[in-house]
Amino acid sequence: MSAPRPTPAAGASGHALVTGASSGIGAAIAREYARRGIPLILTARRVERLDALAAELRPQVDVVVLAADLADPAAPAALEAAVRERGLHVAHLVNNAGYGVPGRYLSADWKTHADSLQVMLHAVCELTHRFLPAMEAAGYGRIVNVASLAGLVPASAGHTLYGATKAFLIRFSECLALETKDKGVHVCALCPGFTYTEFHDVNGMRARVSKLPTWLWLDADAVARQGLDAVEAGRARLVTGGANRIIAALSKYLPDRLAHALVASRSDEFRDAG
Repeated sequence: MSAPRPTPAAGASGHALVTGASSGIGAAIAREYARRGIPLILTARRVERLDALAAELRPQVDVVVLAADLADPAAPAALEAAVRERGLHVAHLVNNAGYGVPGRYLSADWKTHADSLQVMLHAVCELTHRFLPAMEAAGYGRIVNVASLAGLVPASAGHTLYGATKAFLIRFSECLALETKDKGVHVCALCPGFTYTEFHDVNGMRARVSKLPTWLWLDADAVARQGLDAVEAGRARLVTGGANRIIAALSKYLPDRLAHALVASRSDEFRDAG
């Protein structure tokens, strides 16, 4: 006999909008929401993957697919319009879409960097700005911004904008959590470390990161479960996994010079600085 499905909290009527839902942590979060009985709006560029995930989850919950490329500055407004046209209310927003641009800062053209900033920074802020008012009006909302352990540790060469944007998302989430805590809206920066997804295949780092010890890694389902539990509990930031929490703590309390030297000495194992 299957375990009973958790029921949504009182006042949680509405859909969960998950960006970057076609794979990895985004797909895992969508599955976890479905397990909890919360209907879904899934968005990403790869519509065939979204359709496959929707078909998997529709026996559990209502699922709406809205294909969008968040590198397009017009995409957030178009998403909001599509949600309104369908008469839907977004009670949960997961800003998960993102990727790293490998190599040195000057190894990619500006359009490549601008697209990454649009996806990971501008779209996150705009989607939050567009859907937060209805959450506050309803007296209930949950926003998860998928950041990274990379936003909490010293910078390393390569993937120059990735850690910087994730650090921004952490501070953005923490500020927003304070602004909305009395309005029934919880905001959490989810900070996973190394996670078993296709992220490192896309950025060409699979061969290098596969050499890292297994105790550094978590599976995407565990990250999703911990992240949704954290935002529901009102936590403004969650670093997933005990090893990652130790790394974040050491980065905070070690002298800056030593922390930067340690990261610099090992960065070739997880960053492409070529």
